[in-house]
Amino acid sequence: MEMEDILGALIPSWSSVVILFSYLGYLAISGSLLPGKVIPGAVLSDGTRLHYRCNGLLSLIMLLVLLGIGVNMKMISPTVVADKGIELLSATFIFSVIVSLALYAVGCKSRKQSSSLKAHVTGNFIHDCWFGVQLNPHFIGVDLKFFFVRAGMMGWWFINLSVLAKSIQAGYVNISVILSQLFSALYILDYFFHEEFMTSTWDIIAERLGFMLVFGDLVFIPFTFSIQGWWLLKNKVILSKAAVITNCLVFLVGYCVFRGANKQKHIFKKNPKAPIWGKAPKVVGGKLLVSGYWGVSRHCNYLGDLLLALSFSLPCGASSPIPYFYPIYLLILLIWRERRDEERCSQKYKEVWVEYCKLVPWRILPYVY
Repeated sequence: MEMEDILGALIPSWSSVVILFSYLGYLAISGSLLPGKVIPGAVLSDGTRLHYRCNGLLSLIMLLVLLGIGVNMKMISPTVVADKGIELLSATFIFSVIVSLALYAVGCKSRKQSSSLKAHVTGNFIHDCWFGVQLNPHFIGVDLKFFFVRAGMMGWWFINLSVLAKSIQAGYVNISVILSQLFSALYILDYFFHEEFMTSTWDIIAERLGFMLVFGDLVFIPFTFSIQGWWLLKNKVILSKAAVITNCLVFLVGYCVFRGANKQKHIFKKNPKAPIWGKAPKVVGGKLLVSGYWGVSRHCNYLGDLLLALSFSLPCGASSPIPYFYPIYLLILLIWRERRDEERCSQKYKEVWVEYCKLVPWRILPYVY
């Protein structure tokens, strides 16, 4: 694509806007109407808690079926998302900016005192827009924080599938393309299969909804996590058997650590006495888990996430750093987030946190960091 074409595509077409709003509209309707397990969220500081309808997997499957029917009936092109990639990126970015400003404006005017809707205004416009003003803002009954992360994760897969369709049309699908598509698809499907675990994550529990999360969910996740597919569409990569085996091992180890750690944390929060690895959980101060993966490092789930991110990029070979943007970015993000987590936990748990750090000295990677 020529530079003039790229610059022209930065101005969203009406068709890209229609695609974006049709997608978000479908998710809003399906999220509200389709059956799903209702999961109680964490108890907030005022004693209240939100409830989340975890029907993301059903919403995803139903949308795949609808799109499959549309493609089969020639009503929609399987490559439409990839063909309008830059336009959709631009439209989604503009939408995320508008949403963030609207959240700031509405939040600043809020006089509600509930933990979910109480305004946290510092007076610094950039800070408040970036980190958000309210914890759990809603729009026509839709919890926006939970909604946006669902939209981003599904969007990532649909971009991948559209790029895969272009690869098939070009007659270029080899083991590199298959591994990249397979690993990301398994990760996304696993996310929605265990969607209820998302309700106990830091983003849902403690982060206010501002540009950081809106942009991260709607723009960054789908459009940067799919870079590998775009790279393989333009660059032919031949992997050796050893490289394929190594890549599979990295994915499997990353998945076991990531899913296992998050599952242990979620179960512990629901039932602090539930056994972990067949034994009664060891707890510091009655609150901090030091059993299972959480006795190996204080942020072991981050290690699993990093290994998974690496496995998505390894099929692209080692000829360029571009396909490794996601794992490199994630490494920087998680170290920054880990530092924020450590500071907050130190202030919250005080001497209990000091004892916990002595028992679990490693932050992410044992014997390294």
